[in-house]
Amino acid sequence: MTDATIGQRRSYDGALCTVRYIGEVAGTTGSWLGVEWDDPSRGKHDGQHKGVRYFTCKSQALTSASFVRPTRPVDPPRTFLSALQYKYAPPEEQQKPGQAAPRPIVFSGKVAEEVGFEKIRRQQAQLGELLYVILDSTKVATAYSDDEKAKGQQIGEVCPKIRELDLSRNLLEHFDPVVDICAELLLLRSLKVNWNRFRNVLEDKKLETAGDAFEGVKELALEDTLLTWHEICHIAARFPTLSTLHAGSNQLSSLSPLPPSAPFTSNLVTLDLEFNHFTSLSDLAPLSSLTSLKSLILKKNKITTLTTPTAPLPAFSPTLNYVDLSYNLISTWSTVDSLPSSFPGLTSLRFTHNPLYDNPDLDTPGSLPPHPQQTATTSTSTSAASTLGKTEEAYMLLVARLPPTLKTLNFSTITTADRSDAEMFYLSRITKQLSSVPETEEHLILEKHPKWKYLCDSYGEPTITRRQEVNPNFLEARLIDVKFWAVFDGEETAAKSVRVPRAFDIYAVKGIVGRLFGLRAWEVRLVWETGEWDPVGGFEVEGGDGEESDDGGEEETKEGGGEENRKGRWVKREVELKDGPRQFGYCVDGTEVTVRVEKR
Repeated sequence: MTDATIGQRRSYDGALCTVRYIGEVAGTTGSWLGVEWDDPSRGKHDGQHKGVRYFTCKSQALTSASFVRPTRPVDPPRTFLSALQYKYAPPEEQQKPGQAAPRPIVFSGKVAEEVGFEKIRRQQAQLGELLYVILDSTKVATAYSDDEKAKGQQIGEVCPKIRELDLSRNLLEHFDPVVDICAELLLLRSLKVNWNRFRNVLEDKKLETAGDAFEGVKELALEDTLLTWHEICHIAARFPTLSTLHAGSNQLSSLSPLPPSAPFTSNLVTLDLEFNHFTSLSDLAPLSSLTSLKSLILKKNKITTLTTPTAPLPAFSPTLNYVDLSYNLISTWSTVDSLPSSFPGLTSLRFTHNPLYDNPDLDTPGSLPPHPQQTATTSTSTSAASTLGKTEEAYMLLVARLPPTLKTLNFSTITTADRSDAEMFYLSRITKQLSSVPETEEHLILEKHPKWKYLCDSYGEPTITRRQEVNPNFLEARLIDVKFWAVFDGEETAAKSVRVPRAFDIYAVKGIVGRLFGLRAWEVRLVWETGEWDPVGGFEVEGGDGEESDDGGEEETKEGGGEENRKGRWVKREVELKDGPRQFGYCVDGTEVTVRVEKR
């Protein structure tokens, strides 16, 4: 290989790197090459060695650089055609004179025969018929060699039917070889050049005058090229029909304005910016000018909020209907409530693996203001809620807080029943919060729930029963106000309210109920109506993202009206108070409860 130069791409035993420094290193003799590895975990430092900065890496990793001797053997680079021949039509292995024949593969005393492999080799060898070509990690550095040019070999004649081309993880230093290759592939529709380290993109004359080299290419992947957003846009502007752009893993933390005359600003449909460093949607404000954008992938960024204190709330095109915000750092419901303002056309959302999705509890201090009247007693309802699965609870709250125009969440279709159940669940949670604070502080709760009025209009405003702070040493603190009601032979009896000591066991409570309703104690069945919600019986709570699910988990139910016949994921949670010596105060939660009486 020729002498090393700054910016040169090299391969050492298949490991790709870029030369960043040529010279001496203090404390050693001779010359060294300072290289930045494509794999940032392969190096030992970031260009600074023993307190001396020799060069600066593009990667922000602390272990992406090393020093190697210029004499270290390098892997020879290839041209596009030689890599194509190497990958898809390798020369037949010739048995050298005196070389032993290859040993056959034997299983259980039987010689294995390669069936079908020869056919595959023959098909691959027909380069002119290739439609999808993957040349990643084949050390492609140029389009042609001088020898290939002298022989008049043409890419367009060797493989004219290529529609999808992957040149990722190669030795491309400039974009001009890519221009030369694509200019001859007239049917090309998809181009991937990930994991290359292009330099001087803005000064690349061949790219500037690419003409119709990328005329038919609709998909372009520039992932992990460590290019700036300005450089990415400069390249994308040379693709007149570009509709899909992948620019993930480029350490992007903000976006500069888009070039106004670039064709992709009006053609782009899908934009993938995953694995970057954005912290808020305001970092992406320039994308609001993309009038045709339908899908925006922001997975694995560092987004915590929609906007910063100094930036306005960005509003994206109404055409944008799918957003992936999974694996970010969103931890407040106020951010979720603002999503429709930024994405007015949102119909599909992915939100898994955010802190809020892992811990959606509205009772947490980060969601609601603490109040001294809130008790610290561990309750059965809290324990039961934890068994529901935090992700299912988060799913419900997201469905309820986002508008009905949202049709899909985490790849699961939202049915009418799903939304109705979720909204009732959300309403019950707000009600529980309101009951825990004085009426004078009610506005602090409702400020955090902008859909309160809508929910009350849809399902009726719930009765809010506020608990009074009681000295635990008083007798009142040891009593529970219980409203018993019953339905006998299809007729509902008048509710009867009594105060029951917490220390009474269930046997004693049934004795009280028997006297109230004229029943014998062993005929009584007691059911505590918690006012909370549980998954429908038989519904399997799934973990993960549900990426393989195409439906919303809708279940079939019997025809008829009433909540008991509703179909969906959730129903009101009820707990049977079974016979036993356990104290009544440990079987129910709170100082005011409702218990349904049934006759066995």
